[in-house]
Amino acid sequence: MLCQLSYRPSPTNLARIGVADARAVRSGREAALRIHEWGMMDRMADDFHKPTLFEGRSFEAFKGGEDPAQINRVAHETAGALLSRVREDPQPEVIDRLLAFTDDHGIDAVAELWSRASPRSLPGSLWRIYLLRVLIRQDPEQASYFFERGTEVIPSIDPVVAGAESPTGPKEITELADQILRGLFTGDFAIALERAAAFCRIMAQGCLSIADDAEIGAPETASTLTTRALRFETIGDELTRSAALWRTDELD
Repeated sequence: MLCQLSYRPSPTNLARIGVADARAVRSGREAALRIHEWGMMDRMADDFHKPTLFEGRSFEAFKGGEDPAQINRVAHETAGALLSRVREDPQPEVIDRLLAFTDDHGIDAVAELWSRASPRSLPGSLWRIYLLRVLIRQDPEQASYFFERGTEVIPSIDPVVAGAESPTGPKEITELADQILRGLFTGDFAIALERAAAFCRIMAQGCLSIADDAEIGAPETASTLTTRALRFETIGDELTRSAALWRTDELD
């Protein structure tokens, strides 16, 4: 690895939501049993392993002893070289390998290279897209549940911008994640970022809606989901800004 991180792999448990009984979640009486923590957004563990789950407090920084200037240089050089090479000659088999990289190897290598880059930079944007894809693939049933709720309540055209098939189940949400990542390498880079940003805003609205349902019967769950919504909103804002920078040739 070009950037060696200081961490020790350790098991991380991911509590899952059962989505079959939506009424239980809506009433809030059983929410504490059905929604605990979705590790990617709320408890981004300082330790990585395969498959990698995350603690939200560590979204932006992974501590290590390396020179920050060198880390930044490597992040920008690798992101720029990868994107330029693939977009100049987008061979389908290469794109497929890039999409499947974190499935086969976990997200450790991507995190080591790009996770500490500025949110409004090329490596920072690539990191967030890969992170969102891993989030979806870790639990597509849960991701589609939040997404579908979000599409019901969001007062914008974000569902159209995101471009997921409706109704959006686990299969459709997984396909959306692949489409967005593939679009970075084969399509309009800014549009791919905007689709991801729209996805984040929809997820945020879904989390807030379910948090409202859980407020009386499961206040801790409501608090967890509200925090998760804020994280989605933050990433959505960052990706929107990055898309604007790309269009003016200022994203590096």
